[in-house]
Amino acid sequence: MRRATALLLFTLCIPLAQADVVGQEVTYNSGDKTFQGYIATDSAVEGKRPGILVVHEWWGSNEYVRKRADMLAALGYTAIAVDMYGDGKIADHPDDAGKFSGEVRENLDDAEARFQAAMDLLKQQPSVDGERIAAIGYCFGGGVVLEMARRGADLDAVASFHGSLGTPMPAEPGAFTGRVAVFNGADDPFVKPEQIEAFKSEMDNAEVSYVFVNYPGAVHSFTNPDADVNGEKFDLPLKYNAEADEDSWAKMNDMFGEVFAD
Repeated sequence: MRRATALLLFTLCIPLAQADVVGQEVTYNSGDKTFQGYIATDSAVEGKRPGILVVHEWWGSNEYVRKRADMLAALGYTAIAVDMYGDGKIADHPDDAGKFSGEVRENLDDAEARFQAAMDLLKQQPSVDGERIAAIGYCFGGGVVLEMARRGADLDAVASFHGSLGTPMPAEPGAFTGRVAVFNGADDPFVKPEQIEAFKSEMDNAEVSYVFVNYPGAVHSFTNPDADVNGEKFDLPLKYNAEADEDSWAKMNDMFGEVFAD
């Protein structure tokens, strides 16, 4: 399924328009809550293909995570931009983003149920091979996909981009048999060196196949072009890094190409 090995943010070797990417807003339920996601696929690709869940930053399931779903569709996958907050709720201030994301982190059983509901919907899509599923996440979402791996989610691979690493429930040996890739900004003040070492030890002890890539000079939210604006607006250490963005996406694509090789 590997159709490209490198791309700049939002720029593919084959333009999105030529890839016939089709996106649709979807709703699904978990418990008594309704969630608003987005599914993207390439209508020019025949047959079933792997499905990828994309979990948003702490801002919520906004246009950025939908664009990433479109990019995955252009690579030959079907992707769902997940809504972890419910009702498509989006934050426009760090205070609200912290509140929304904190509520999810405080109840990981609910988080798992919400993630599973999105996965179930993805597997139901006619274009998806339900036996080949992976997940990626950004910032808050990177922490979410790592937690789902620790909990033994039925995923072939997960990729975290500038995501949180800590957990109240470290992975146990055999809990996750898929591949893990973590892409981190080496100068991200939110991720301490001791957290990195603890994560690596956790993965080693759990016998998980993983890679950890640290990008020198990159800080938090390095894949998002809006990071500079938000960083200046809210006085936060956020900044886009095109080189780290391009390289991490290419490495993710390579991993999926290996995991989903026909």
